[in-house]
Amino acid sequence: MKQFDVVIAGGAMAGMTLALAINKLSDKPLAIAVVEPFKVDHKAHPGFDSRSIALSHGTVNILKSLQLWQEIAQVATPIKHIHVSDRSHAGMTEISTAEVGVDALGYVVELADVGNIYHHLVEQNDDIELLCPASVQAVDRQQGSVTVTLDSGETLQSKLLVAADGAISTCCQQIGLDLLEHDFEQVALIANITTQQAHQGRAFERFTDSGPVALLPMSEGRMSLVWCLKPQDAEHVMALDDDAFLNRLQDAFGWRLGALEKVGQRASYPLLLRYRKQNTSHRFAIVGNAAQTLHPIAGQGFNLGIRDVATLAEEIAQSTQDPGSYDALSRFKQRRESDREATIALTSTLVHVFSNDYLTMRIGRNLGLAAMDNLPLLKAPLLARTLGLVAR
Repeated sequence: MKQFDVVIAGGAMAGMTLALAINKLSDKPLAIAVVEPFKVDHKAHPGFDSRSIALSHGTVNILKSLQLWQEIAQVATPIKHIHVSDRSHAGMTEISTAEVGVDALGYVVELADVGNIYHHLVEQNDDIELLCPASVQAVDRQQGSVTVTLDSGETLQSKLLVAADGAISTCCQQIGLDLLEHDFEQVALIANITTQQAHQGRAFERFTDSGPVALLPMSEGRMSLVWCLKPQDAEHVMALDDDAFLNRLQDAFGWRLGALEKVGQRASYPLLLRYRKQNTSHRFAIVGNAAQTLHPIAGQGFNLGIRDVATLAEEIAQSTQDPGSYDALSRFKQRRESDREATIALTSTLVHVFSNDYLTMRIGRNLGLAAMDNLPLLKAPLLARTLGLVAR
């Protein structure tokens, strides 16, 4: 039986960031195992696939403090300007770097690029052992330790097990932690797009009656599309040829970037809010999508997950004698409670306010967007969440 201080189930963004963060913050190194089913160079890796994510200003600051940003910065595209609008209506608001006084409002990275960087860093770290391909089959907790059985039959023993193994977490199922779900009755369609006009670091979120359309700036002049549609519409749009697809997207998004010229490979997934109220248990903690999977509106999910990861790493680093102690996990749970609840509530409310065409909602949200653009007092809370400047 192999002995570790911490076993992390899941080696995608949340799990790998946590593994690297723990020993950046600890006075003495801890023995860490990362259990991951998919090899990073495998095209089917669900955590490091062709998707892009937006890292908020606050997330970048966290990654800088963990000495992880320098490598990621080389594959990151800065967001200089954010434009939020409502299709066919006057309401809009804008946020720029000049207004906020930062170099970038956030950065867009491709998950595959970050996956390669993280795996290289882990390979160089003698205190982190990557067990791949492997997955957790059984969890057995004792008073002072937790024993994990892998699908290979190998057993690992540690002081703490962290579930970073996705929304349908095997570890959480083994422990018996309830998963709450809400179906937004939307499908996210994702692809990379090229446009007639250069994006110049601009990001766009446009609200339509079926859900938001977001375009994020990427390297090589590309833009990352997240298009939220009703399920029946998504099925139809996915089946269109490229020209018909671009025409339909042009109608939804408008002409702020000129003609939409090319679309890459498309993918889609249903949009559900999944979360576990309880993010700790005996010798057990949850981070990333295993703790909460949010609607992509306003780009909050991953950035919330990184705040979870950073806080847990801090508590583990302060409790190196016993990283799975009741006190360490209690502090982690308490520190994360208000941010988790507020961010989940915010994203869910935004979806319901901005994903319909009811007259009262339409008037209300357009007045809200217009007021937000002109009243700093209203805009400040949105800015704080957008920039990820949230207390931990």
